[in-house]
Amino acid sequence: MLINGYKYTTEQEAINARKACADYYGLPVSPEDITQYWVDYEIAELDNPIFWYIVFDESIEHILGQPTTFEVTTEEN
Repeated sequence: MLINGYKYTTEQEAINARKACADYYGLPVSPEDITQYWVDYEIAELDNPIFWYIVFDESIEHILGQPTTFEVTTEEN
């Protein structure tokens, strides 16, 4: 499947990007809030090597920069 977004080689890079978006939008407002992050990351565990990614949304482009398009291997249904 083709994804337009942000690709990371380590989970820590994805965590840092997710935190940058949450910090920008002031999340979480309190530790008890249901909404903890503005975006979340996924793992492409069927790919070799595995990688982590965040799907593009216009609200994060000014934080994470220009997205790229890349392939993610998914299980066939």
